[in-house]
Amino acid sequence: MSKTATAIEPEITAGLRPKPALGFWQVWNMSFGFFGIQMAFALQGANVSRIFQTLGAEIDQIAILWIAGPVTGLLVQPIVGYFSDKTWTPLGRRRPYFLGGAIVATLALLVMPNSPFLWVAAAMLWILDAAINVSMEPFRAFVGDKLPSRQRTQGFAMQTVFIGSGAFLASLAPWFFAEILDIANTAEAGVVPESVKYAFYVGAFFLLLTIGWTVLTSKEYSPEEMAGFETDGIGGDEVELTGHAKRPSFFMSSGAALVAIGALGFWAVAATGADKQFFVLTGLFAVLGAFFLINALLLKGSGTGSFSSIMGSLVSLPRVMRQLAVVQFFSWSALFLMWIYATPAVTSFHFGSDDPTSALYNEGANWVGWLFAIYNIVAAVYAFILPPMATRLRRRTVHSVNLVAGALGLASFAFFRDPNWLILSMVGVGMAWASILTMPYTMLSDALPQKQLGIFMGIFNFFIVLPQLIVAGTMGPILRDYMGGRAELALLVGGVFMLLGAVAVHFVDRTKPQN
Repeated sequence: MSKTATAIEPEITAGLRPKPALGFWQVWNMSFGFFGIQMAFALQGANVSRIFQTLGAEIDQIAILWIAGPVTGLLVQPIVGYFSDKTWTPLGRRRPYFLGGAIVATLALLVMPNSPFLWVAAAMLWILDAAINVSMEPFRAFVGDKLPSRQRTQGFAMQTVFIGSGAFLASLAPWFFAEILDIANTAEAGVVPESVKYAFYVGAFFLLLTIGWTVLTSKEYSPEEMAGFETDGIGGDEVELTGHAKRPSFFMSSGAALVAIGALGFWAVAATGADKQFFVLTGLFAVLGAFFLINALLLKGSGTGSFSSIMGSLVSLPRVMRQLAVVQFFSWSALFLMWIYATPAVTSFHFGSDDPTSALYNEGANWVGWLFAIYNIVAAVYAFILPPMATRLRRRTVHSVNLVAGALGLASFAFFRDPNWLILSMVGVGMAWASILTMPYTMLSDALPQKQLGIFMGIFNFFIVLPQLIVAGTMGPILRDYMGGRAELALLVGGVFMLLGAVAVHFVDRTKPQN
C-alpha cells in the first residue's frame, strides 16, 4: 500500500550526513534495466517506419503515425514522476514503475510485428511508448535518489553505456537473423519479415530480464533515510510555486487564450485546405489551454490536488531547467528527424528503392540497422569518457562540442552517396547521443531539490516530446511539398537543428559537481 505524501516526508533534523558514494557494481546494477529499455526503444526507432511502410503507409504519413511517442511521453512522464515522488510501496518509490512498465512493453513488443493492419501497428506504438515511458522516467530520478552530486555524471553515463549497448544489439538483430541465421528478410506485401519479428521477440525477453535484475539487486533509501541526508545539489529546498502559479485568474486567462489560438488555427487549416497534419499543432494549443482552464476551476476550489501541483510546477520551472529546455528542443528535433527519416532516406537516396517488398529496399533497411548500431555503440564507449571530460572542462563546453559533431553527422547524409561513408556520419551522431543522454541531466539534477526530482524530471521530458510533436505535425507536408519527398533533406534540417542546440547550450548557467 502507498503511504501519503506527508507520511513519507519526515521533518529534516540536525545531524545530517552526506549521501554515501556507491561502488561500480552498485551503479551497474541500478542502471542495468536501461539495457532492456533501450533495446525496446531502438527496435521501435529502427523498425517502426519499416513496419508502417510494409503495412501501406505513404512517405508523408510516417511522421504523423509516429506521433504516439511524443504524446504518450508528454502525458505519462510528469504523472509518473509526480506520483513516484509522493508514494512508497514494498518495492520502494521508483522500482514499481520500472517493473509495471516493462511488463506492458514486453507484451506490446510481441504484438507489434504481427499487426495485421496499419491501425493496429499504430495502436501498438502508443501502448509500447507509454509503457517505455513509465519505466524510463523514474530511472532518471533514481540517479538523483541514490547518488551524491559528485557521482551523478557517472550515474547518467552508466545509463548511457547500457542505452548504447542495448540499442547496438537491437539495431543489429534483424540483420543477424537474416544474414547469420538465414531467416527470411522479405515477405509478401502487408507482412512484416520474419527477421524483424524475431528481433522484437528477443527485445521483449531482454527488457523483462534486465528490468527484473535492477528491481531485485537495487535497494532504495526509505523516506526516513532520505530525510537524514544532506542536500548535496544546488537546488536546495523545494521550489516555491510562483505567484501566478497559484492564481486561478492566470490559468483562466492563459487557458482561454490558448484555446482561442487553437480554435483559430484549426479554422485556418480547414479553410485553406492545408494538410491535416497541421491539426496536430492547433490541437496542442487547444489541449494545453483546456488543462489550464481545468486547473483554474480546481484552484477556485481546494487547489491542493495532484493535478494543480503538476500544473503549478509546470509554470514555476527553475532557471537552469528553462535554459536547458531550449537546448533540448533543438537536440531532440534533430534526433526525431533521424529516427523517422533514416530508413526512407537510406533506402531511396543511397540504395535506390522505395518498394518495401524489394530486396534492395530491405537491404537498405538492414543497413540502417547497422548504422543505428554504430552510433549506439559509439555512444556506449564514449560515455566512459564523458565523466573525466566533465571534470576537467565545463559541462556546457563538453555538450556543445558533441552537439556540433552530431550536427555534422546528420547533415552529411545529404552529401555522402556511398552508404559506407555513413559510418563516419554515425560516429558524430554517437558522440552527440552520448552527450544528450548524460550532460543535460547532470546539469539539471544539481539544480533541482531532492523532494521534487521526479516531477521536474518528468516535466523536463516536455522539452523532448514537444519538438517531436511539432516535427510530426509539420514535417510530412513540408517534405512532400517543398523538398520533393527527399528524405535525406530532412536529415540535413536535423543537422541545422543540432547546431542551434550547440549554440544554445552556452547560455545555460554553469553548474558543477558538489564535493
